Amino acid sequence: MKSPNVPHVAPHSSHPVVIVGAGLAGLACAVTLRNAGIHALLLESTDSVGGRVKTDWHDGFLLDHGFQVMLMNYPTAQKLLDYEALDLKRFYPGAMIRRQKKWYLMADPQRYPLDATRALFAPIGTLTDKLRVAFKGRGGYDLSKHGEQLSTLEALRADGFSERIIDCFFRPFLGGVFQEKDLSTSVQKLDFVMNHFSNDDTAVPAKGMGEIPRQLASHLAGYQFRFNTPVISIEGQCLRLADGETIEAESIVIATDAHQAARLLQRPGPPPAFHSSICLYFRASQVPSRRPILWLNAEPTGPINHLALMTNVSNDYAPPGEHLVAANVIDPQYAQAPDLEEQVRQQLREWFGEITLDWKLLRKDHIARAIPAQNQIGEADLHPRPGVYQCGDHQGVASIETALATGVQVAQRIIQKSNS
Repeated sequence: MKSPNVPHVAPHSSHPVVIVGAGLAGLACAVTLRNAGIHALLLESTDSVGGRVKTDWHDGFLLDHGFQVMLMNYPTAQKLLDYEALDLKRFYPGAMIRRQKKWYLMADPQRYPLDATRALFAPIGTLTDKLRVAFKGRGGYDLSKHGEQLSTLEALRADGFSERIIDCFFRPFLGGVFQEKDLSTSVQKLDFVMNHFSNDDTAVPAKGMGEIPRQLASHLAGYQFRFNTPVISIEGQCLRLADGETIEAESIVIATDAHQAARLLQRPGPPPAFHSSICLYFRASQVPSRRPILWLNAEPTGPINHLALMTNVSNDYAPPGEHLVAANVIDPQYAQAPDLEEQVRQQLREWFGEITLDWKLLRKDHIARAIPAQNQIGEADLHPRPGVYQCGDHQGVASIETALATGVQVAQRIIQKSNS
């Protein structure tokens, strides 16, 4: 006897708070809610926490999802994270700059005045440029005074910096931060970035950037995480999943990147723009230096914009006796280049010689949506409609700090609502 045809009924559940996305913003929101005694369900489209901040174990190497760093004086990070447990490892406050087929050290004059003095006559800018950089590092960057609608390039020129130091320092350095070398990013981000880098230590957790979201998630014992669970749509207070399941929530928090947030909020118009990046990780038996410093390309040729010898910063990034090199490409013309690895290797040989011949490619990360394009930075919109909130790095100057801070701010609004 055949069983009667019973129509399938998709499961349905209800929760006080549902957070879409278990990246830094979503985790910061969840931790703040938990501390206030409010339970939340976290829905994550991938198989682990972290969003764009993740680290993979690969044959004994620790590979972050693209080259990433954090700045240690981010105020929200200081409140939420246990820096001692992360065992943060610092970069040298400066950079090695490739110019006219030579390397020149540019150091922070406040922390390494002797090194900075030696660089005064390096061909990476005029003496006035270098003194201006030193002065602003001490007194603070406020190039937004020339006009908040200006691009970074326009603001640097308006402030009197020469084309040489723009091309030799700001373009490769800020290009690495913004993931674009045209310096079309808003001057507001320029001020934010330079003020933090001038007065702060740049670091990575000893065991990779993925330790940051893992530490946050460790505070959420008893919280329910559902991984590999993409949200298809949000209608009112109801979320619909790919398998047809629906979930109702008194408060919905969209803690995704800008692209997914716009989709879930059904924003009209084209999706938000992003800058992409490519990181090529090499294993090496020898490296050209043991200094934990960033290497910048100020020459007009070659795909590499910046390079980091990660094991100089933290030995844990590679097995004993080996090194990890991260070569970073931000020019979009190389995204589909079939010979990109060959071009990168040629550039590495020109820079460092024969020691690079035995470097082995471990992985090539192409991060299509590495960071939001922010030619203009508007006001945060944390509560786009009743019962629905959003947080993430796109709700301010794109950074780890903005992701964490907006996650906390959204949680505080929900807490205030529950107490009223």
